[in-house]
Amino acid sequence: MRYRSGQRVPVSGQYAIIDPYGRNTGYEVTVVSGEPFPPTSSPGYTFLLVDPTRHRR
Repeated sequence: MRYRSGQRVPVSGQYAIIDPYGRNTGYEVTVVSGEPFPPTSSPGYTFLLVDPTRHRR
């Protein structure tokens, strides 16, 4: 599932930034569950989970 800037992060981890054409930009961001996804440089970019955090509380 892809997520947009401002949506709440469902699972902590590394998310790839995907361009409007569905291609991976080669950039990733680390985000924490419950926080909003950061803004992107241009409209239409989305985030795709590539590596969930493995620690447990």
